[in-house]
Amino acid sequence: MTLDISSAPIASDTTDHAPPSGGRSTGPAPRPGKADGRGRALLLHDLPASLAVFLIAVPFSLGIALATGAPLTAGLVAAAAGGLVAGLLGGTPLQVSGPSAALTVITAGVIAQYGWQIACAVTVAAGLLQFLLGSLRVARAALAVSPAVVHGMLAGVGLTIAIAQLHVVLGGSPQSSALANLRSLPDQLAGPHLPALAVGALAVAVLFCWPRLGRLPGAAGRTGARLARLPAALVAVASGTALSLTLGLHLARVELPGWQHHALAAAPSGRLLAEHWPALLAVVLTVTAVAGVESLLSSVAVDRMTHTSSDLDRELRGQGLANTVSGLLGGLPVAGGAVRSTANVQAGASSRWSAVLHGGWVVLAALALAGGLRRIPLAALAALVLVVGVQMVSFAHIRRIHRHREFPVYVVTVLGVVALGVPLGVALGGTVAGLLALHRLTRARVDVTAEPDGTHRIRTHGPLTFAAVPRLSRTLAQIPPGAAVTVHHDGSFLDHAAYEALHTWRAMYQAAGGRVAMVTDQHSQHAALDPDGTMDPDPAAGSQQFRAWTPWMGHHSIEQDGGDAHGRLIDGVRGFQEHTAPLVRQELARLAREGQTPSQLFLTCADSRMVTSMITSSGPGDLFTVRNVGNLVPAPYEPGAADDSVAAAVQYAVEVLEVGSITVCGHSGCGAMKALLDGIHEQPGTPTPLVRWLRNGRGSLARSKRAPARFADRPAADPVEELCITNVVQQLDQLLANPAVERRVATGTLRLVGMYFDFATAQAYVLDDDTCQFAPVSADRCSEQLQERTPVTA
Repeated sequence: MTLDISSAPIASDTTDHAPPSGGRSTGPAPRPGKADGRGRALLLHDLPASLAVFLIAVPFSLGIALATGAPLTAGLVAAAAGGLVAGLLGGTPLQVSGPSAALTVITAGVIAQYGWQIACAVTVAAGLLQFLLGSLRVARAALAVSPAVVHGMLAGVGLTIAIAQLHVVLGGSPQSSALANLRSLPDQLAGPHLPALAVGALAVAVLFCWPRLGRLPGAAGRTGARLARLPAALVAVASGTALSLTLGLHLARVELPGWQHHALAAAPSGRLLAEHWPALLAVVLTVTAVAGVESLLSSVAVDRMTHTSSDLDRELRGQGLANTVSGLLGGLPVAGGAVRSTANVQAGASSRWSAVLHGGWVVLAALALAGGLRRIPLAALAALVLVVGVQMVSFAHIRRIHRHREFPVYVVTVLGVVALGVPLGVALGGTVAGLLALHRLTRARVDVTAEPDGTHRIRTHGPLTFAAVPRLSRTLAQIPPGAAVTVHHDGSFLDHAAYEALHTWRAMYQAAGGRVAMVTDQHSQHAALDPDGTMDPDPAAGSQQFRAWTPWMGHHSIEQDGGDAHGRLIDGVRGFQEHTAPLVRQELARLAREGQTPSQLFLTCADSRMVTSMITSSGPGDLFTVRNVGNLVPAPYEPGAADDSVAAAVQYAVEVLEVGSITVCGHSGCGAMKALLDGIHEQPGTPTPLVRWLRNGRGSLARSKRAPARFADRPAADPVEELCITNVVQQLDQLLANPAVERRVATGTLRLVGMYFDFATAQAYVLDDDTCQFAPVSADRCSEQLQERTPVTA
């Protein structure tokens, strides 16, 4: 659940140089080396986006400063430092940094205990430590923190912020802790300050209703959509201010001190360090960790929105320098924020200059608009921060955490942060996460089945560790002597103690006249056996792969047949009969009765690496597949090169099977395209069958020289890849020469799809009909789901 501050759709294909337009790039990106391209992108995209983010950043910065108890100018300093320093030096070009919402509670505690200048010194120290960690290239390690702990921390901080700011909305003052705020809340609710409550309620109503103006019916919806382009946060604060000024309400307002009174950082005194150095060190480490993780999570979210890959170590260094500058100049701790960054992407930013310009606008506003900012009621800012705090509790995250059985970790972290503070709450949540992981290591299950023929089958489920050895030994002791036993391990972790227990029992059981076969399930990740038939506790690397889609040479059984090609094929069939056939037999029997009704014709290359059912996650009866060298569709006007087999298959699929779409799928490293580039079709003499067939690709070769196809997110790796994707576009055009295809496409009942698969990255690309570029297929189902995964921080 996120605060929709700009009510524009999330861009899905933005890069550092290609601004989004309705979620797709609308043309070639300006080349980084050309000044005119950069200048045009700056004026058309970065400048408007920077203004949109600036209008969001100012009220957020003031609100977060209010929530921490810091001078309100500190919020503006942090916003400026985040924009100018992190924006210029960070590793995520479209991320916008500013005062950290997740650090609100920690900063408020430091200010209350040690004073504002010491809080600035803590920010400086944390920034230097962040820069050091970024230089040591440990940014990726920060992402290993359990998501349940991270989201629990954000939710706990959000609830703490919301409870505190509710007091301000009601006309009171927040207490020193969340528990104190909860205890005093009934008295505050019993006697609220009505003018403050009215202003706060108006701001909350605007925050929730403003983005929904575009959903109104008819002309009102069109007008509302234009109005909704204004940031809801700005409109909410402006509405509350206007109401208070119009009615002449007596309210507490922003106390923005003159810059001549602005306090800078000060080093802790020797006595303070001697008495409180453990607590100060803990605070510095906490600020470093929380700000770093918050920024890195936001970077990952921006990468998902823009389909780019950030330099997380550079981002951590940039955040460290921003915190150092912010602390030295008397600002709050800085972190990358999902709300600001999402707004930046939505507004069409194309490079890091949007974030930098936004920082410049904040500086100008702080110097020139101080008088106007002093008119803002505190209740309006508190309402803004209250809503942000509430929406930091993401129900989408809660559902996912519950589905992965991490809900106890989440709840403990939330309650710990609210009751004990962020450092202890996170430590408590991390401890519970570790204990839960250890508990799961002991939850192995061992099932024994007695077959009618007197044999016994033992199946293990879950990791077999030393903790499971007593249970395993009791189960094995119940097997009657002299029977034939098969032990199936499910492929989970097997430590040395469990391995020794199984091996010892097997030796003793066979010495008493029994027979034991010990195997792993073939569909698991650990399908390896020792020469004596016992399980291998340390399988070879090849056996650690997902067997269903690994080549034959990676299977252990191939070692047994000596690599014979026929043996490999028969072994593969044998594996199908043993493991897969029982699972699909019922579905195949249904298809045998009802016949085939595929919805897709999939035309691709005969390359042995192209496994169509793998890259499309399809099963029996889904795809009507045509394969040939180079995924070519012979055109009838190609003299001496035409072939009727493809045309016949297409006609059968379109007229008899009535498929709804035809996909032409090329792939990287295509040998047919390499041969075309090498001029095989121009060889003198009598052409071979292969040469005659490849002449069907002459149109693709000419098109590649005239107007090659492009990727939306990257350049082609080499001329071969450029020809591979251009060939897909050319074959789609040649498909239309088939009368059956042309008729169906004209009536709108048949769709043609272009696809490309890159083996090296396992990435599929689909041709965008609007941009005529190949865009990567994302793992995210839709932008709304992506937005739900974005950490909601200001």
